[in-house]
This record gives sequence, structure tokens and C-alpha cells, in this order.
Amino acid sequence: MSTTPTTPTSEPTTVTASGLSLRYGGTHALDGVSLRLARGVTGLLGPNGAGKTTLLRVLATAVPPDRGEFTVLGHDPATAAGRLSLRRGLGYLPQTPGFHPDFTAFEFVDYVAILKELTDRGARHQEVRRVLEAVDLSAVRGKRIKRLSGGMRQRVALAAALVGNPGFLVLDEPTVGLDPEQRMRFRELIAEAGEGRTVLLSTHQTEDVAMLCHRVVVLADGRVRFEGTPAELTARADGRVWSSTERDPEALAGWRTGTGTFRNIGDPPEGADLLEPTLEDGYLLALDGENRTVTA
Repeated sequence: MSTTPTTPTSEPTTVTASGLSLRYGGTHALDGVSLRLARGVTGLLGPNGAGKTTLLRVLATAVPPDRGEFTVLGHDPATAAGRLSLRRGLGYLPQTPGFHPDFTAFEFVDYVAILKELTDRGARHQEVRRVLEAVDLSAVRGKRIKRLSGGMRQRVALAAALVGNPGFLVLDEPTVGLDPEQRMRFRELIAEAGEGRTVLLSTHQTEDVAMLCHRVVVLADGRVRFEGTPAELTARADGRVWSSTERDPEALAGWRTGTGTFRNIGDPPEGADLLEPTLEDGYLLALDGENRTVTA
């Protein structure tokens, strides 16, 4: 199936955040983050240390912010009742899922289902079988996790996040470490998961965003540098990417391509041979200091 995202119709906002700040010692992990999410897949891009995982943990109620507020699916985690309701509608796949290696795939997902308060054994096991089938793991559901490949383990973790059909799915670097074939299969699963629910996908892969996401947020130094569509992010690089026989020392970034020429990003010299920009070009410019307050 194709994983190219379609432009969603006007969807109601399902997640809102305003002024989220969180400090670890002297470091601002989040510094006044505000955003709005709707149904579909939103990509969260940013360099290491940008605050992506911290933001996901805050929205998943794993850690409270120092300042700011947010709601998920209409639930306010500032109250005990709101926090409980939010968690019941949440699916969370952390960057390093905590597997018990001697559990089978079925046993692990069943354990997560118990934690999600699915108390009726028959109904719970039916739900476990459903989510394992959704990620194409029915054939290995009795196999111990320690004997599964890395790609299969990620699918087990996604199945656990999908238990209970959550309305908000938080995925932290789910394709990291996967080979190209596994990454393509995982993109299919994420695209399917984004139909009818809100998915926030943290990734270092601009290709994941280009293939999957209706919206994209760029985070750096704990601040939102860009929020808009992938096309709008790409458009930021219009007229700012050019080819040359040598790397331009004035370029923000430049590298030798497979053809032997250099691809440069920044402010081109007069008469430069301009190139069609990519999402990655727009992303690099969004991280540029002079653009840090610009939002599409």
C-alpha cells in the first residue's frame, strides 16, 4: 500500500499545548512549547537534545511540566480524573520499550492490556489477538520476545500501544535501527494507525515525515521552530538551494553529491544554479538561528 499522506480535511483539534516548559538542572528541555494537533499523523523533527522525547513524555503524562498546560482528547491532566481519562485514551511507544525477554509476544501484549484495565479475560485475549494481527504478528504470537528480530520487537511494542484502540498514539523514534524493508513495513503500520486517530511521531528521518505526515513540527533547543505542512516546510528552501563545482564557504550547509557536484543550502550567490528543494533542505533552514522564530 502507498504511504504517501493525503491532505486531511479540516479536522477538529484533539491535542492542545500552551507554554509548556520543563527544566532539568540548568537546561531548558522545553521552553514555552505551544502546538495544536488534529487527527492524522504529525511528525516531530529535531536534532539530538532538541526536547522531542521530553515533549512526548509530557504529553503522555509520564512527567509533568514545570509551567504551561495541555489537553488531550478534551481531558486536562492537571486533575486526577482528567489524567486517568487521558491515559485510558493513550497509546505510547517509548524509544526503548521495556520488554521482558522471556515473555512471548502474546504474553507481553496481554500484560500491557491488564495494565490498561482490560479485566475480562476473554475480551482481553480477543483484543490482544486483534492488535497482534493488525501488526502482522499472529504467526509468532507464541514466540519469546528474545527470539524475535528487531523489527518484530518494534511491532510487538506497537501492538501494545494499540491495545484498547487509543485516540492518541505517541511514537518515539519507532523506525530507528530498522533496515529499509522493516522501515517500509513500519511506515505502512503507522499510516494505518493514523486513520481516525491522532498520531505524534518523533523521528530523525525526514523521509518518514515526507512519506507519512500531514503536519510537521520542528523542535530545537526546547522551542518550536516550525509548525505546518511538509509542503510548507519544503517551500522555506525555495531559491535557497544551489549546485556548484565546489562547496560554497558561505553556505549554511553543503555536501558532495553522487554526481560529483556540491549541493549548497543558504543564501545563493548571484547567478547560482538553483535546485529543487527537499523537505530536508527546509528542515535544515528551520534549524538555522536566523529562522528560529518563523512559523508557517
